[in-house]
Parts: sequence; structure tokens; C-alpha cells
Amino acid sequence: MSYTVPEPKIFACTQSDELARKIAKEYGADLGKVVFSTYSDGEFQPSFEESVRGARVFIIGSTFPNSDHLMQMLLMLDAAKRASARHITAVLPYFGWARQDRKDKPRVPIGAKLIAKMLEVAGATRIITMDLHADQIQGFFEKPVDHLFASTVFLPYLRKLNLDKLTIASPDMGGSKRAYAYSKFLESDVVICYKQRKKANVISHMELIGDVTGKNVVLVDDMVDTAGTLTKAAEVMMEKGALSVRAICTHPILSGQAYERIENSKLEELIVTDSIPLRQESSKIKVVSCAHLFADVMQRVQTNTSISSKFLM
Repeated sequence: MSYTVPEPKIFACTQSDELARKIAKEYGADLGKVVFSTYSDGEFQPSFEESVRGARVFIIGSTFPNSDHLMQMLLMLDAAKRASARHITAVLPYFGWARQDRKDKPRVPIGAKLIAKMLEVAGATRIITMDLHADQIQGFFEKPVDHLFASTVFLPYLRKLNLDKLTIASPDMGGSKRAYAYSKFLESDVVICYKQRKKANVISHMELIGDVTGKNVVLVDDMVDTAGTLTKAAEVMMEKGALSVRAICTHPILSGQAYERIENSKLEELIVTDSIPLRQESSKIKVVSCAHLFADVMQRVQTNTSISSKFLM
């Protein structure tokens, strides 16, 4: 019995429409048409305006706050499942709620596990995402997860800068593994920031483990939220004698006073991907698109080709 390759169809949640259009263009396909109907109370309903029966459906949408973005993804997965799509891939350039990956005190949820189960129940048969906040989140899924690394798009940019006396830094102990991976690839030194918090998003104390005197420092992190840690780290490093401090962060959440902090900080520049659209322009923020990376991996998924070559480290 012959096997028929399912037709690929790409759809976008509204919050990731711009990135999805770039991905579809890189893929060489048109973006599928979806119509959202909204009731007066804010409830909404997506509708695929073309047949997806027997197709391989890619639904692109980052799940950053507010919760409507996650709800859009869930409703579109359910719609594709009920319309008899053969394969349904949830493409989440940014997987939100990932900071809740464990119980760190009594009587709290494991939000990331809950979201993983919701995506599967809604109909996702495969997940493609990038730079999860914690690697172990992959284990929350029973379906295949393609966990991509933004280093694929950041490393060429860093090489173009041609910085001498380069040092890679992690803004906290949790990111040390990522910083060591970058430093190994770039053959540079590593510095780790040790910080203490009195409450969420408020740093009470920060120390450096390592020497930054006379170095061009690049801070590496998976996300930037309020930018409090990054700007504090840049300030401490410049006080310790660094020549310059840059930061590369995969997911630009940039909530609260993040933009003001970055503009007024010692950071030379902040380099991010377009996994989350920026709310406003900033002279210090450089966006590097991850569209080609996702389009390439989606094509390899469609043709059952290995994606291991996409992992630079």
C-alpha cells in the first residue's frame, strides 16, 4: 500500500501573525486563512476557511501573556483535530508559563506541565519550540518535541561583531549551562552572576564569579522580562572594569519598565529574536529573525528528515 505525503498547511495565531508570514515565506508556502469571530463579551472562535482534511497542519503561535494567546492556540488545535487533519504540529516560538516547571513551595501548580497536557488534549501531535526555560519541560509531553536552540541564529551575529577579549556571562546560576555552551563554541571565558531576590523580579544583591576587567562581555539568557537582572548585571560589570556589555536573550517579553530600563542602562545593545513581537522601538534592541530556522525544521518534519544538523551546540 503506497504512502501519500500529506499536504502541508501553515496557519497563524493572531499574536504571531508577522513571524508566521516570514516563516511561510521561508518555507515557500502561503499562509492559510483563518477567521476569528468575537462575541461582545470577548469570547472568540477561530475558523479555518479552507479544508485541512488529511493535511499536515502547522499552527504558529507564541503563548506569552495574556492568556488569550494560549487560548487561540488551543482552539485552533481543536478545530484542526475536528476537521480531520492527519498531523497537527503546534509551533510555539515562545512556550509561555515555562517558569512554573516545578513545585518550589507548597500548594503551587506546575503550570508548564498543565499547559503541555492541554496542548496534547486539544489535538497537538507534535511540538516545535525554541529555548525552553527549562530543558526538562520536554518530558512533560508524551508527543514528539523538537526543541530548537536560538544559538543557531545568535552565533553568526556574534561572529560578525568580531569582538576581541570576549567573555560570555550568565545572569544567574540557572543559566550557567547555556553560558558554558556558548563559551565553548566561541572559545571564550565565562563569568557567572550570583543574585539574591527578596521577591519576584526584585534583586536585592548581585556578585560576579569571574573577572571581567578589560573584557567585552556578552550576557546570555533565554528570556528578558522586566530587564532588572540584565541591567543590574551590566551595571555591576562596568563597575568591575568591563570594556562593554551586550546581552542576547531569545524571548523579548519586556514587561513593566523593561524598555525604560534598557534605554537608561549600561548595555551596549540587547539582541533578541522575533519569537515575541516588540511593543515599541528601541535604539538599543536589535531583532534577529528566527523565521528561517523554524521554516527549515518544519520542512524537515514534513519530509521526515533529521534536524540534528540544526543544533550548533
